[in-house]
Amino acid sequence: MTAGSRGDVAPFTGLGAELVAAGHDVTLVTHGLFASLTDGSGVRFHALPVDPKAESHSDRGRGLHRSGTGMGKLLRVMALAKSVAGQLTPGLVEAAKDSDVLVLSGAIAPLGCAIADGLGLPSVGVNLQPVHPTGEFAPPMAGLRSLSRTGNRLAGHAVNAVIERIFTDAARDVRAQLGLPPSSLAATRRARERGRWPVLHGFSPHIVPRPADWRPGLDVVGYWWPHETGRLPAELEDFLAAGPAPVYVGLGSATVPDPGRLSEQIVRALRTAGLRGVIQRGWAGLTATGDDILTIGDVPHSRLFPRMAAVVHHAGAGTTAAGLRAGVPTVPVPVQFDETFWAARLTALGTAPRALPLPRLTAARLADALVRATSDPSYRERAGTLAARLAAEDAVGPVEAALRRALDA
Repeated sequence: MTAGSRGDVAPFTGLGAELVAAGHDVTLVTHGLFASLTDGSGVRFHALPVDPKAESHSDRGRGLHRSGTGMGKLLRVMALAKSVAGQLTPGLVEAAKDSDVLVLSGAIAPLGCAIADGLGLPSVGVNLQPVHPTGEFAPPMAGLRSLSRTGNRLAGHAVNAVIERIFTDAARDVRAQLGLPPSSLAATRRARERGRWPVLHGFSPHIVPRPADWRPGLDVVGYWWPHETGRLPAELEDFLAAGPAPVYVGLGSATVPDPGRLSEQIVRALRTAGLRGVIQRGWAGLTATGDDILTIGDVPHSRLFPRMAAVVHHAGAGTTAAGLRAGVPTVPVPVQFDETFWAARLTALGTAPRALPLPRLTAARLADALVRATSDPSYRERAGTLAARLAAEDAVGPVEAALRRALDA
């Protein structure tokens, strides 16, 4: 069970496909917009209402750009999510009634745990970001720089309290519907923590080591790669064959205040750097034309990124993983939420020359970063080393083991 943007869904298509191959019956429960992502995987799909793309382009969604701080954006998006959380509940309950164990992403865990309790089902958490408070870094979803160890932990608890508020009403209603006594989400979370509820994190310890102050039961197991099929479009193949390796530019599910202006800056930067470009429209609606530029729709990153000179992206968790898997240099352009966290990891690991937060992006700064990323071989060397380490990880085995333990218990 998951909710949110494509990046909150795609990794679970690959995890589900691997579990199907291991003999399990798996259903992905999420927004109907993403039904096609399971095609050919053997994973069943249970559609939930709410179109996250439409919500991101609504007045409320575009209002995120009026917040100048990470916490301000977080509060705005939480208010938006709270307004639609109740719409998800009937579909979640319906799917859960046909299940033996619930696998809950961090995006839906507070509500999913209430459903699991009401139906007497075991559950396991699967997070794509480090959500639990730690003194080692500030909570990624807040987009904050690291504070003191105490400050980081307090900020982490505050962010989790804000996230729980999304589901307060929906969880209260579902508990009543399923015959559970009233209880706050904070109380049920504390009970899960005392019981060492298992949560597996779908990123590599080579990228974010497991915090030393996390409790037992919180494990970092490696990336779950999206299930991706099909070839690149013929037009894209022709463009790749017509010249040197281009630069990919895309912002995934992020939106921007002025897509036309940003597209112009990207083109100017590419041409200043003397590089060809493949620009993905994404939810931002980026577009450009020219003999040296090609605009594309959605394509499998696993097939495109290894053929790039560098990738410029919003540093969402999934696209960050795809760039690392490909072993190519990166220029992160974080827009909001945990993207600042992942961008900082890329620069610290030496696969990116610098991060360019969207409000400070200019054609000149992007061109300079692209020249450094593509001309200094150290960025590609470090990216290649990390890619080899990621390829050796088994991130599915620990999930299957956790599921079996939950069922046995």
